[in-house]
Amino acid sequence: MRILLVEDDKDLSRLLKKALSEAGYVVDCALDGEEGHFLGDTEPYDAAILDLGLPKLDGISVLEKWRKAGRAMPVLILTARDRWSDKVAGIDAGADDYLAKPFHTEELLARLRALMRRAAGLASSAIEIGPLQIDTRTSRVTVAGHPVKLTSLEYRLLAYLAHHKGRVVSRTELVEHLYDQDFDRDSNTIEVFVGRLRKKLEANLIQTVRGLGYTLDVPPPESEA
Repeated sequence: MRILLVEDDKDLSRLLKKALSEAGYVVDCALDGEEGHFLGDTEPYDAAILDLGLPKLDGISVLEKWRKAGRAMPVLILTARDRWSDKVAGIDAGADDYLAKPFHTEELLARLRALMRRAAGLASSAIEIGPLQIDTRTSRVTVAGHPVKLTSLEYRLLAYLAHHKGRVVSRTELVEHLYDQDFDRDSNTIEVFVGRLRKKLEANLIQTVRGLGYTLDVPPPESEA
């Protein structure tokens, strides 16, 4: 899952990027509102973390521009301001949640998980698809109760497909959501990771839709002759 972090405090940005990366997210960072708006307007993100007090273009303006342009990714706003009116302004501009500074990183991660669950129509941090269970809180994956060890990228790929259960996801979309903007992207590597996942899961859950991409779901029962 790919996150946009727009925060002008370099130390806080660095700390949050580290925490988000360790939690399994791919993170792009912007240090001012103009850069943040540009990235959010031109790159696909699963969610954005947006500070309100930004240089060049304030967070409310960034958010309003995103929503006016039809950018629908969940947005968590950060604010050092303690006035309720600023929080209301953020929600009215299109934010999905807010967090006042200072905050605990664990709370930010929990709120972010909740935003993406709601965006995917999921009610719980545990995603179950047939024998497969993914705990998005701990990044733990099991099949029929047995733990499955995955690399960071394998987990990100599986989690993205799981958040879009039953929908065909193209290789291009997977590349856009699994790698940051500076990565040398190659959609052919997706086939390699899908192959590895199939072997590790030992269940026919990831299906190829020829010419379109992949879908993660319980396969339909084979019809009897």
